[in-house]
Amino acid sequence: MHFLLVTQPAVKPVTTVDKPYFVYIVRCNDGSLYTGVSHDVERRVADHNSGKQGAKYTRSRRPVQLVFRKKVKNRSSAQQEEWRIKQLSRRDKQKLITAGMMRE
Repeated sequence: MHFLLVTQPAVKPVTTVDKPYFVYIVRCNDGSLYTGVSHDVERRVADHNSGKQGAKYTRSRRPVQLVFRKKVKNRSSAQQEEWRIKQLSRRDKQKLITAGMMRE
């Protein structure tokens, strides 16, 4: 009797579970700030600017410009940080943007 040993590939494919999340802030054309969460911030900003896949809020406020992003370890942390930022005053958001512009 012979057995065939099936092994898993040596390299694990990258899945969305493996990718880090980012919390980001974009400045809209009217000067307002929009905060969101994404795996791929550049693609998401492009989505906002295209008007098709972007948030309803940003559709009438294009173009948007990325002014802040912060890398977090998982979706839950990203959503918690997004909520925290959304609770800040505009002045405090500006301080956050100035202090941590584009950090990862």
